[in-house]
Amino acid sequence: MNGLGTSYRQHGFFDEAFDRAGRALPHYQSFMAAMSSLNPAEFQKIQHMADLSLLNQGVTFTVYSDARGTEKIFPFDLIPRILTAHEWQGIEDGIVQRLTALNLFLNDVYHDQKILKDGIVPTDLIVNSSNYCREMTGLKVPGDVHVHVGGIDLIRADDGQYLVLEDNLRSPSGVSYVIENRTVMGRVMPELLRANKVRPVDHYPQMLFDSLTSLSNVDNPTVAVLTPGAYNSAYFEHTFLASTMGAELVEGQDLLVEKDQLFMKTIAGLKRIDVLFRRIDDDFIDPLVFRPDSMLGVAGLMHAYRAGNVVIASAPGNGVADDKAIYAYVPEIIRYYLNEEPMLANVPTYLCARRDDLAFVLDHLDELVVKPTDASGGYGLLIGSAATQAELAEFRIKLKANPGGYIAQPIQRLSTHPTFVEEDGVSGLYPRHVDLRPYAVCGAGGAVSVLPGGLTRVALRKGSLVINSSQGGGSKDTWVLREPVGGGVHA
Repeated sequence: MNGLGTSYRQHGFFDEAFDRAGRALPHYQSFMAAMSSLNPAEFQKIQHMADLSLLNQGVTFTVYSDARGTEKIFPFDLIPRILTAHEWQGIEDGIVQRLTALNLFLNDVYHDQKILKDGIVPTDLIVNSSNYCREMTGLKVPGDVHVHVGGIDLIRADDGQYLVLEDNLRSPSGVSYVIENRTVMGRVMPELLRANKVRPVDHYPQMLFDSLTSLSNVDNPTVAVLTPGAYNSAYFEHTFLASTMGAELVEGQDLLVEKDQLFMKTIAGLKRIDVLFRRIDDDFIDPLVFRPDSMLGVAGLMHAYRAGNVVIASAPGNGVADDKAIYAYVPEIIRYYLNEEPMLANVPTYLCARRDDLAFVLDHLDELVVKPTDASGGYGLLIGSAATQAELAEFRIKLKANPGGYIAQPIQRLSTHPTFVEEDGVSGLYPRHVDLRPYAVCGAGGAVSVLPGGLTRVALRKGSLVINSSQGGGSKDTWVLREPVGGGVHA
């Protein structure tokens, strides 16, 4: 390329857009050819237009720990990740399989517990988990669907194989950015979207609405999105989903339970809520059952749930299935319930609760990523190769004190993707590490629908492997092509 991209040099990782010889892969050639006519200054103008559009739309997130101010514009890079139709089909099939098995697992864990009795998953790993919700024991959830929304985090290995990094089964955030990113791309690069025949993503709110209402036993059910309020990090997404679904946006103080039915207070009187898409944690949803000091939930909500008068999405207690310790058993969970081999492989995982695994982790701490089993967002983890001797020593003490609270994995060589950033004072395309979070919704009859694309998260800092927005990462639009294109995995 003579324009944008002349500075692009791979750093030895699997690259999503270029082969080892520096040639654009077939499904990237159309886009990269268009970029070749732009110099960095011209592209910067387009990027500024995109940023301004996001600013005007109020597309923000919150970083609680940032002393400079909490509300941020979500960083967005205009170079899209592009997936072929064939490549995407493999991802979609693997996600459908995984969520089907995990729903069966949750239903079993809170009822017959056959998988525990058969010794496939250790019983103590479940009952001692901080995410195990005893109040869900024996409770029949609508349609036997526990996971209503799943976000499965994927990475690419050096051989091009997709690996599951973690499962997110408690209303994972980020899908609003998927839709807004595409909206912005449609404004600044409409011709390229059309020319590449990219599958749409703007139908997600309807997908979610249809799946939620399919589980209600009421005709024309009323759906509400329960938010902790405007200071929550994902409040933009809460308001976005409520408005695009045509649902009510409510806080706990707007709701009450009467005669085991959930109602919203309005100036015209009480209005029944049939489906509650809650975006608050289990501990806060009902002060009569969980934390008595919660001001975010609704007193009596679990009574209405047990009576079958409201659908709560996602169901309480899902955290026991996306606990990072349970993650290691998901391949066996798939084999147990579906009698199938996993279509998407796991990253090799050491459970520190196991004596031999703990010994290995302590001896190889500088070669591993260590994660708390009950944390998310990139918080509390240790990347051994980037840690100081003092940090490694401190973490060894934590591991010995609470081995069951951690897992460890080999440091993954996340694939890279061309990203428009400044490096050594020069703006251009440089490789930055990425992952992918596709989103799926689960409805009546066990139907799983996957949104074509997902959130590609990118580590904007040179060499960084941490892609979470809360840790300085950004995002890209993810294009799934309608028609087959050659290539995709390269030598």
